[in-house]
Amino acid sequence: MTVLVLISFERGRTDIVDRFKRAICKMSEVMSGFYVTGQTDFVLLVTANDMEDYEHFTRRLVRDNPDIMRFETMVVLDRVKASFTLPMASFACW
Repeated sequence: MTVLVLISFERGRTDIVDRFKRAICKMSEVMSGFYVTGQTDFVLLVTANDMEDYEHFTRRLVRDNPDIMRFETMVVLDRVKASFTLPMASFACW
């Protein structure tokens, strides 16, 4: 299963953000992590075998980080489009 996880911190200190960046880089379930603007601090693209597996992940995530104020889970029902190709304009050689 694929899940989007929105993470909000109690406070936006640089040390908290840097520590979280290092932590998610070590988590095999996190396929992509984005530090974003707005009401949410991070958006994670997470994979899990099933809901029980995801629950174990979230318990580790929250237990290991007391600075997390809130997290929201969005389960992907259908992957409509997934691409990593960048739309680049072709440049003519002169």
